[in-house]
Amino acid sequence: MRTLQEIYSAPAPVLSVEFWPPKTEAGEAALRREAKSIVGDLNPAFCSMTYGAGGSTRERTVDLVSALHREFGVDVMCHLTVVDQSRAQVRSVLDRLRESQVRNIIALGGDPAPGVEWAPHPEGFAHADELVADAHPEFSVAVAGFPEVHPRAESRESDLRHLKRKVDLGARVVITQLFFDNDDYFRFVDDARRIGIEAPIVPGVMPIVSVSGIRRFTALCQARIPDRLAGRLDQVGDDAEAAVRMGIEYATEQCDELLRGGAPGLHFYALNKARSVLEINERLGLST
Repeated sequence: MRTLQEIYSAPAPVLSVEFWPPKTEAGEAALRREAKSIVGDLNPAFCSMTYGAGGSTRERTVDLVSALHREFGVDVMCHLTVVDQSRAQVRSVLDRLRESQVRNIIALGGDPAPGVEWAPHPEGFAHADELVADAHPEFSVAVAGFPEVHPRAESRESDLRHLKRKVDLGARVVITQLFFDNDDYFRFVDDARRIGIEAPIVPGVMPIVSVSGIRRFTALCQARIPDRLAGRLDQVGDDAEAAVRMGIEYATEQCDELLRGGAPGLHFYALNKARSVLEINERLGLST
C-alpha cells in the first residue's frame, strides 16, 4: 500500500473519496455497491472511512477500511479520533490496521457523542497532535485543517499554530473541513505557508444532495453558506432531484477554480453516493 506522501508526490491532481460506516447490513451492502462504482469509474488515489461521534463506529470503521483495500485493491486511509478513547484503545486500533496492512490514517480530535461537551479521555490523548506523534513514523498521517477556523479554537492564529505543531510532529498531509467559499481555502493556504507549513493542503469538497441536509450539517460543524449558494438553495427548495443537480453544478465550479488555483487534489465527502462525485469528475475531465 502506498503512503500518503507517495500518493501526493504524483504530479497529477490527487482524487480521493471519503465514506462513512453504515449502521446496518443493508446500508453496508449499499456502500459496497457505491464504492465499487466509484473505484471502478474514478480510480481514486485512495478512499477513507470516518468514525462515528465519540468513536461509536470504531470496529465497523476498521472492518470496512480493511474490506475496501482487500476487495477493491484501492489504497485506504482510516480515520482515528482521540475523543472518548483511552490510549490503549487507540493503540489497539493501530494494531488492527497494521495487521491489515493499512498504513494511512487521519488523526483527529473527533466529535463527542450527541449532547456531550468535548473533553479529553482521562487515560487518552489530549489532542490530535499527541496521536500524530504516537503514530508517526510507522503510519503515514494526515490531519484536518479548517479554512474557517476550528470551532473550538481560541483564534485563527492559535488554530494555525496548532496545525503547524501537528505537521512538525510528522503529519504529511492536511485535508480540510468542507467549505463553500474558495476564498476561505486560498486564504487558509496562504496563512499556513506564511508560518512555514509546507505539507500539501487538500480541499475537502461536499457535493450538496439535500437542502435541509446541508443546512443542518453546516450548522453542526459551523461552516458558512455564502450568499451566492444560499440563493441557489432557496431556489431549489424541497425538490430533491433539483438539489442534487444544483450540488453537482456548484461543486464542479468550486473544484475547477480550486484546481486552477493550485490545489494538489480534491477530497470528496461522498455521503456514500457515487452519482455526484462521478458526474463532477466527468465534467472536470478527470474520470478514467
